[in-house]
Amino acid sequence: MKKILSLIFGLLMTYQVQAQQVEFKTSLGDFVVELQASKAPKTVENFLQYVESGFYQGTIFHRVIDGFMVQGGGFNEKMEQKLTRAPIPIESNNGLKNQIYTIAMARTANPNSATAQFFINIVDNPNLDYPRPDGHGYTVFGKVIKGTATIDKIKSVGTGRFGPHSDVPLRPILIQQVKVIGR
Repeated sequence: MKKILSLIFGLLMTYQVQAQQVEFKTSLGDFVVELQASKAPKTVENFLQYVESGFYQGTIFHRVIDGFMVQGGGFNEKMEQKLTRAPIPIESNNGLKNQIYTIAMARTANPNSATAQFFINIVDNPNLDYPRPDGHGYTVFGKVIKGTATIDKIKSVGTGRFGPHSDVPLRPILIQQVKVIGR
């Protein structure tokens, strides 16, 4: 009996680690992301460090492409990029797919360049799954579980150019607060 209870307790603890939730409050509404630490532990740890430090407050969704994704977490309202910590190693070969409403890390052509920026898929994007498009894919580390209507509002805004940047919302979509709400 002790072994069974110990096993059940262990499974519950594992589920709690997997079920971490983060709430985003934005100028267009709120949404909640459930993180998958068991599938992308370094990515989730990195993301939570940015959340808990308050890094995302005052950043914007700076790249919105309807039919593809919405990206945020790196620029303020003046399109000034925030300083970040060192990049993390890619964890895209984790079985998670770039499906609608999943959250993944943005990166450059260097697969190990992800820092703070993330994107939310607004359609299924199998072209971003490991190993596509470049042999590495993009690391999915969670999914929007509440507030998908907010994501739908974000994806529908008008966009244009801002200096060298394209697909920038014409009116800033401010990330007002991001906080851990469940573990």
